[in-house]
Amino acid sequence: MTQHSTPVFSTVGIVGTGAMGRGIAQIAAQAGSRVVLFDAAPDAANKAKTAISQQWTKLVEKGRVTEFEAASRSAKLHVAASIHDLAGCDLVVEAIVENLKIKQTVLSEIEAIVNTDAVLVSNTSSLSVTAIAAGLKRPAQFAGYHFFNPVPLMKVVEVIAGLKTDPAICKKLADYAVQMGHKAVQAADTPGFIVNHAGRGFGTEALRIVSEGVADFATIDRILRDQAGFKLGPFELMDLTALDVSHPVMESIYHQYFEEPRYRPSVITAQRLAGGVLGRKTNAGFYDYKDGAAVIPPEPAVPVVTDMPPVWVSPRASRRSELLQLLKDLGATIETGASPSMNALTIVAPLGFDITTVAVVERLDPSRTVGIDMLVDDAATKRRVLATNPATRADMRDAAHALFSRDGKAVSVIRDSGGFVTQRVVSTIVNIAADICQQSVCSPQDLETAVTLGLGYPQGPLAMGNLYGPTNVLEVLFNMQTVYGDPRYRPSPWLRRRGAIGLSLLHTEE
Repeated sequence: MTQHSTPVFSTVGIVGTGAMGRGIAQIAAQAGSRVVLFDAAPDAANKAKTAISQQWTKLVEKGRVTEFEAASRSAKLHVAASIHDLAGCDLVVEAIVENLKIKQTVLSEIEAIVNTDAVLVSNTSSLSVTAIAAGLKRPAQFAGYHFFNPVPLMKVVEVIAGLKTDPAICKKLADYAVQMGHKAVQAADTPGFIVNHAGRGFGTEALRIVSEGVADFATIDRILRDQAGFKLGPFELMDLTALDVSHPVMESIYHQYFEEPRYRPSVITAQRLAGGVLGRKTNAGFYDYKDGAAVIPPEPAVPVVTDMPPVWVSPRASRRSELLQLLKDLGATIETGASPSMNALTIVAPLGFDITTVAVVERLDPSRTVGIDMLVDDAATKRRVLATNPATRADMRDAAHALFSRDGKAVSVIRDSGGFVTQRVVSTIVNIAADICQQSVCSPQDLETAVTLGLGYPQGPLAMGNLYGPTNVLEVLFNMQTVYGDPRYRPSPWLRRRGAIGLSLLHTEE
């Protein structure tokens, strides 16, 4: 991007020149600012300057910038001999270790050096902006400025106001983010801000599903990729980010919210972290890695069934008419009586309830009952998901698997639980997002932007709720709360108000 306008901040100091500091320095220079690099480690700032310049050289080789642009940008990078060289900066970005006391000490030292109108920011991902500012004499001039790694590619930055931050400062920071080619989202100073807070539902609910013996890691990843459209499954994602990063974030947000059940971490990740099984960087995580590639266990083969039983569909099944049409297209013999015959494969399609409970409540033979997840429109998904109950006969399980595989679409068969994998994970994501809106952490629009850009979800969480239906999401949550008796599935008041009357989740009356 060639810079045409005068940058909001003409001289920017970067304190801490690791991966995050380097990325911020790169986009600041690209925005036209003079950038001063400082790191307490000997020669670290010089190495950072070289590494950033090499990034621009690579862009020249790819034809994305000219040699003149690369040289102009490199000329804007300056290495500070000491911290006192930050004196002329009108913005200083702190990107050092995530430790409250150390950040307070370093920022207090910088505050004493720079001009009184200079803005100080922290790239903190988990610490309270208000707490960091408590050690400053001019807390109104301080804010959170949270970028994501790799900074040049992750096009979103959270602007976080502490209790005493001047709103005009946040406006300047947001404007500067735009000049750097990023989207700025405004967040209240709450644990996890927007992205790390909203991300709790994806991995933590998947870990609960594994811990209940419903399905293994690879199956859950396949379901959420193929059925719900996520780019990576939760266990692929945790292997990529590494558990020494992701598990402490789980614990931090859980404890900062005073043990709120929605954010409860898992003993699975705690144990793996203790054992050093961290993910890709250790070549062992939820998957093993060979030559940098995950070793993916093969999918179970589709059973060969020569004598397919007739099929009866519960009148209470969700999307029943679509399900009946699907079965007809698959060549099933469909029973239309008020109850199934003694030989029929019985299909149920609940939202939130487990297959066992449905069979008992509807007075069906559990040994012949199999569930299918119909939350997602079958035409829009690459995978169907079936669920057995503890009494389901093997022949009925195999018949259902073979039947729903007839057109070549992938099928996963999981064990009984309250809610299917996609139902549980999507509803948890939407519920946590609704609670973020309830708490006024950010606007619904900024929430959608932050999550889409920061987490790479196929839609923002509120758009996800709209896609699957607010009333369906509420039904899943209410029924799961009944099954589990667990407050982690308690629907947010924000979601209840909108979902109960069928409004778009993005509509706001406040």
